[in-house]
Amino acid sequence: MNVWTLGAPNRLVKETQQNPEPGEGELKVRITKVLVNGLDAMIHDGSIRVTYPLIPGRFAVGRVVSENGPIGLQKGTRVLMHTFRPCKDTGTQKKDFSADDYGICGQTADGFLRDFVCVGQDELIAIPDTVSDESALLVELVALAKATVELLDVQKGQHIAVFGGDMLGNFICQLLIYQQASPVLIDNHTKRLDFAKKCGIYYTSFSDDTLVDEVAKITGGRLAEGAIYVTSAGLQDKALPFKVSARATSAVFTGFHGHDLTVNINNALKKQITVYGVTNGSDYIPTAINLLANKAIDLSQFAVNAFDANKISEELEKIAHNPTGDISALSIAELI
Repeated sequence: MNVWTLGAPNRLVKETQQNPEPGEGELKVRITKVLVNGLDAMIHDGSIRVTYPLIPGRFAVGRVVSENGPIGLQKGTRVLMHTFRPCKDTGTQKKDFSADDYGICGQTADGFLRDFVCVGQDELIAIPDTVSDESALLVELVALAKATVELLDVQKGQHIAVFGGDMLGNFICQLLIYQQASPVLIDNHTKRLDFAKKCGIYYTSFSDDTLVDEVAKITGGRLAEGAIYVTSAGLQDKALPFKVSARATSAVFTGFHGHDLTVNINNALKKQITVYGVTNGSDYIPTAINLLANKAIDLSQFAVNAFDANKISEELEKIAHNPTGDISALSIAELI
């Protein structure tokens, strides 16, 4: 089978390996598509440190090829691979308790940029016919968006400031609208804000010196009743959520990677703002699939950039050289 292995920064090599055979309780899956994004590009160029060698690819769909899978996961079933996997129990072995208690495929564990994988049935989930492969590749993002919104316990009509107009920030805003709240999307890239409006996000604001006044106008002087900071969006002032929030509210920092965040919490202390952090929405994967099936997230404005997996290095370099992040296209490597 074909396997793409990252041996060092910017050294992704296609190799041929023997096809794996499933062990007891495992299913063999033919990987068909892998979503490529900014995190993959940062791993590829070494901006995010990983242990080499590593097989990249964190978001993937495929088809079961095992003959005797359980009901619902029989041969031919389209499946979404789970990105986050529980780490093995080390028992009494000494452990660094600052470390993650799960492995991240394509980052801290081998990912899915390969023809076949053998996994346990709890490491994947069937994709319903009402959800396309392209939509399924976004399930983990939608699940993280849902986990983020849930932390705020959003009520109908509340104004929530969302900092970061990348794909995660866009989905968070769409979910807030679905729950009848009023998100205010804030970013320092005009293209992202314009694209958000096309996706039905009404309130947008440019991140500059007038931001607090702008949020005050939108909220009738009350300021935001909650705030969300998307770590992948690249906004410089990470204390902005506290500046635009009312007293005794909550702020969530969310993203698949923290990028070594340093945050001045002075205003959070003064205003008694509760701060949360979330980086894994795995518990909401079934909910995310349901949201996509019911079109709660509008993907009609997103284009699909599908390419042969042999061009993966070229595509990763394109993403790396686009610092503002063109979120209007889904870059998908096709393995079959």
